[in-house]
Amino acid sequence: MGQIDDTGRRQTVRRVTVRRVGGSGASAAGEAEDVVATEEPLEIRLGYSRRDGSRAEENVSITMRTPGHDEDLAVGFLFTEGIIRGRADVQSVVPRGQPAPNGLVNVVRVELTPGVTVDFKRLERHFYTTSSCGICGKASIEAVAQQGQFDIAATSMCIGADVLGGLPAALKAQQAVFEQTGGLHASGLFDVSGAIVAVREDVGRHNALDKLIGNALLQDQLPLAERGIVLSGRASFELLQKAKMAGCPIVAAVGAPSSLAVELANEFGITLVGFLKPGRCNIYSRPDRIV
Repeated sequence: MGQIDDTGRRQTVRRVTVRRVGGSGASAAGEAEDVVATEEPLEIRLGYSRRDGSRAEENVSITMRTPGHDEDLAVGFLFTEGIIRGRADVQSVVPRGQPAPNGLVNVVRVELTPGVTVDFKRLERHFYTTSSCGICGKASIEAVAQQGQFDIAATSMCIGADVLGGLPAALKAQQAVFEQTGGLHASGLFDVSGAIVAVREDVGRHNALDKLIGNALLQDQLPLAERGIVLSGRASFELLQKAKMAGCPIVAAVGAPSSLAVELANEFGITLVGFLKPGRCNIYSRPDRIV
């Protein structure tokens, strides 16, 4: 089972006192100590060049996240939102301000490479990323098409159905914080052999995937043409949108997909798998990649 060090444990989980009711055994009732996943705000700031060459700073987002891999989260968010387009756009990612009493630094600044221009209208794109936005599916998918830079439909990655069925257990085996709290989502990156090559956890499923994609970007591994993404929960439109931005051809979810996620997968040639478990799954689009 995955492990986290003492510093990571203090930041990603909190110990709380609970009163247990019911159950059997000597410790079933009364006060006890429990462990819960940490949830803290992260402010993402952007450092960029003005037209005159001087540097400026813009606050672009505040998200509630589980601390850890904040640099990955910030960069992944900016990439999947279309603000940056690749590793070359990022000069550095640095924490800002003084640590809070719990030791956390809840602000990061992404320094863009001098000369990289910023389209701040992209930051208003949130109108179509949430399930409750009310914007029609066609407009949502068209907006993704305008931002995506990778052709997923032509990607030839294939994986065996039996290998695919082993992914949920392989993902869970690397979820160190989930094992303690049961309260986090996870996104994992896998190869054709079924090996999980990277995992990120967070209280927000979208944050977990942004962390995963941000890590790949910082290692200059985009597009993810020979990798798949496995999700610990359901597959929503916004998660498929992020996979499309990263050029990932296969998305496999332990839970159910939404109707708009299925539409997006069909539109862009992503193989979407839902209800994944050993020996069983539903394939909603591009089944030719599952052999």
